Amino acid sequence: MTVDLSQFIPSFLEESFEGLELMESELLNLKEGDNETIHSIFRAAHSIKGGAGTFGFDKVTEFTHLVETLLDEMRDGRREITSKDTEILLESVDCMRLLIEAARDDDNYDHDKVEQTTSRLAETLGDEPSSDSDNQSENIVAASNVCGYTINFIPEHSLAKTGNDPLFIFNALAELGQLTLSADCNDLPALVDIDPQELYLSWQLTLYTDVGEAEIREIFEWVEDECLLELVPIADTSNTSQDIEVLAPEEQPQSQSTTTNQEQLASTQNASTAIADAKESTAEDTNIPATATAKDKDKAKAKADVGSIRVGVDKIDNLINLVGELVITQSMLSELGNDFDMDKVDRLTSGLEQLLQNTKELQESVMRIRMLPISFAFNRFPRLVHDLAIKTGKKMELVIKGEQTELDKTVMEQIGDPLVHLVRNAADHGIESCEVRLAKGKPEKGTISLDAYHQGGNIVIEVKDDGAGIDRQVVLDKAVEKGLIEADAILTESQVYDLLFEPGFSTAAEVTDISGRGVGMDVVKRNIQSLGGRIQVESTLGKGSCFRVHLPLTLAILDGQLVKVGSETYIIPLIAIVESLQIDNKLINRVSGDMVLYRLRDDNVPILPIYQLFNLATKCTEIDKALLVVVEADGQKIGLMVDDLLAQQQVVIKSLKDNYQQVAGISGATILGDGSVAMILDIPGIIHMALAQAQHTQREKTDGNASVTAEVCL
Repeated sequence: MTVDLSQFIPSFLEESFEGLELMESELLNLKEGDNETIHSIFRAAHSIKGGAGTFGFDKVTEFTHLVETLLDEMRDGRREITSKDTEILLESVDCMRLLIEAARDDDNYDHDKVEQTTSRLAETLGDEPSSDSDNQSENIVAASNVCGYTINFIPEHSLAKTGNDPLFIFNALAELGQLTLSADCNDLPALVDIDPQELYLSWQLTLYTDVGEAEIREIFEWVEDECLLELVPIADTSNTSQDIEVLAPEEQPQSQSTTTNQEQLASTQNASTAIADAKESTAEDTNIPATATAKDKDKAKAKADVGSIRVGVDKIDNLINLVGELVITQSMLSELGNDFDMDKVDRLTSGLEQLLQNTKELQESVMRIRMLPISFAFNRFPRLVHDLAIKTGKKMELVIKGEQTELDKTVMEQIGDPLVHLVRNAADHGIESCEVRLAKGKPEKGTISLDAYHQGGNIVIEVKDDGAGIDRQVVLDKAVEKGLIEADAILTESQVYDLLFEPGFSTAAEVTDISGRGVGMDVVKRNIQSLGGRIQVESTLGKGSCFRVHLPLTLAILDGQLVKVGSETYIIPLIAIVESLQIDNKLINRVSGDMVLYRLRDDNVPILPIYQLFNLATKCTEIDKALLVVVEADGQKIGLMVDDLLAQQQVVIKSLKDNYQQVAGISGATILGDGSVAMILDIPGIIHMALAQAQHTQREKTDGNASVTAEVCL
């Protein structure tokens, strides 16, 4: 029988990445004498090492063994916890992540980084206290006079529930030498009281072998936290005048409570075969193409299955209950349909209302399954700020709030990189050096805070710092220098801050490996807008800055305004709408390039007829008879001219790119209640199209005038 271990690889990978996050988080908070934290970090590394060995990820196993050894010295009190060792362990976590990702993707990794960290670990392990070296010498001398060990193994009753089987351990020990076992049945309860999932036996084993104690303990490493284990060396007296005859297993004396190695292990042969087959299926053997191919398939499968969500049982139970309600409602409606008459109209109406309610609740329940605490995105930042503090030589701390605020998994995955850019900028541009902060009367340590909260149907993420703030004049001067604005331009506060998101814009005095090249903030804004969100900036010179990101809770469902243009129905995202109004002819102005502007209080808003943009036939072509929906994106407002406003409703977004092809000005599609398809407008894309079209028209007119002038001159 061959055990297919590939089915367990995705679970191992997911648990390993969670273990790495735990190790990193605990290391950042590690203090001298904090034994409980060290034990927690050790257990995480130990689990990763054991799992990697099971699945044949040898590089992960070898590297993690060094990490585990260093942690073991710390938890045993043989090594003091120092900041230097903590930094080495943090680097080691990075390398473990690289190796596991490479194993998952069957790809290469940064060999130089791993080898450099391996050398540092080995160097650190070689630098041991002198008192321990004396103990080691004694152990080596003692080991030379040892021919085996007596092993007392007392497992906890719950050991079997964790998937551990003592028979596997005994089989592995038997491969090291000659083994005898004695089972202790004193804790065995009456038959009626036996729980088949509990383990009631304990054992005393005698193992004659030439291997060391460490190798024997390694066999028990999976269960060392769930048992009492004692190893007592058996002295080797073969050099004395008295010779001790070691009986072969089949010659050992037996008693009522003792069985021979052969008899005790006979029942494990099937399990041993399974283990051997499993090892063969995961061992890397370049001389056997079939084995290599199987391993490649396992890794490919693991890579394909790695995307997953852990869902609470309560959410699953709620979903099952809703499905049950839906089935009941469907059965009731089916019964009405089979024997319907006008007397049952009220029952039909009630049943349809119940169906609508069940469907809505089911939709909300399914969406909640995709919602995860934003702590999954925030967890990377304590390490990032810790590293930036060391790199910049500044003192700073990170404060996280609202980490339990839930967000759709897809949105969370895509917001990670923009948040990294914002935090790096806060650390590099915002937080001042210790000397400057003290001179300004500020605390020596700067503070960067991450906060998340719900606002309406959106989530708001704030990245704040108590640093230098943004100097408005410096931004304006830099923008004039780069030709982004005219020297005499008058800009509002928000327009000044919008300049920070222009490609290549940077106010840094010098370029560092953290920032200063003007790459990043434009990407931040573009990525946030691609999620249907927006970003606001607030700053007070000398006191700090706040970057506020507004995002939809999910990308699967959209709150939209339905509008009519000709015979077509379009959907405008509510988050982009400023206001809707009846056009007043007195507030219309025409400017060059055939652009029509509408005076909306202090703004001149360009009017864009939707029917012209998508070449639609409509009877409503006169501006003063149409409706105007004012939308905003990228700091630009534009008025969309439509025939009529319909209802507001939530719509399920369908990808146009996946089902047809990408269309300019359209972000997706949805199916309405009557079965018709409605397009969802891409507001940033439409604004870009409108501005580009106006510039093109103006350029054509300019070129035309130039041609006429040339002809007159001739």
